[in-house]
Order: sequence, then structure tokens, then C-alpha cells
Amino acid sequence: MSIVTKTGDSGTTGLFGGGRISKNSPRLHAYGTVDELNACIGVVLASKELLQEASDQLLHIQNLLFRVGADLATPLVVDAKVDRMAKEHVFELEEWIKTLETALPPQTSFILPGGSVASANLHLARTICRRAERWIVALAREETINPAVRIFINRLSDYLFIAARAANHEKGIADTAVDYSS
Repeated sequence: MSIVTKTGDSGTTGLFGGGRISKNSPRLHAYGTVDELNACIGVVLASKELLQEASDQLLHIQNLLFRVGADLATPLVVDAKVDRMAKEHVFELEEWIKTLETALPPQTSFILPGGSVASANLHLARTICRRAERWIVALAREETINPAVRIFINRLSDYLFIAARAANHEKGIADTAVDYSS
């Protein structure tokens, strides 16, 4: 089977479970941005800068992001078999955040993205995650979606922020506070 189907040439795409939507719909922006986020996490992993536990967590997150994408690509009203996001996925992120936070010095100011390549790319992933969240919220204003998706993506941006700080901390790189006098 070829990747070239030509079915999207008119500016629409098919949804899992049937139906077609415009490629500029909030639904497509939402799961397209989740796909972009997944690719950015792939860049982080390719740097090979992280400890094994962080790499394992990010690989797990990449797999969950495929579930998020499938959840978003499948309207709740469609009777299709899809693995949906659940509260357990949110709880898992919350546990990882707690563990990472205990190993970090307290944050006393706003910080600039940067430091190590992995940290900088984790901050980039965080901003992409926030954009995905905005599109998910826009979609949720138009139709009912699985609430666990929105909560997971919100928590994931928190995780990515803490993971970026942890990546620098592991390398002995201090957070750079925002200098408001510049």
C-alpha cells in the first residue's frame, strides 16, 4: 500500500471511524500539533543526553501521544474501537513530576529556556504541547471530547518543564533566571 492516496488533495482528510473534515479544522490542528510534539520529543531522544529513566519516560510518552492522536481523531459519537486516554495516564505523569521536583533546587524566578541541547528541546516540546492544548480546548468548545485528553496534555506540559530543568540539573547547568533589566 502506498503512502500516496490522493484523497486529501481537496483539502479534507478522513477520520477514524468514517467521515471527512477540512484540514484546517480544530480537530486536525489538535492532533496535528500532538504529532508535531511527538516529533520534537523524538529530537530530544536523538540527542542521547538524558539519563535512561528520562529516556524511558519520554519513549512511553511518545507511545501515549499516538493514543492521544487516535482519541482526538475519533469523535466520541463514532462507534469505533479506539484506545482512549484515561485518568491513569495523568496519574503516571503526576508521579514522575513529583519525583523530578524533589531532586531539583526550588525555583525562585521565571527561567529562560536553554542550557543543554536536551533541555532546550524539552522546552520547545513544552511550548508545542501548550499549543496542542489550545487547539484541544478550541475543539472541546465545538464538540464533546474525552476530558482525559485535555488533562493529560496539560499535565504533560508541566512534566516537560520539570524534565527540562532536570536535564540541565543532571549536567550541572543552573537555571538561567529572567533578567528584567535587559
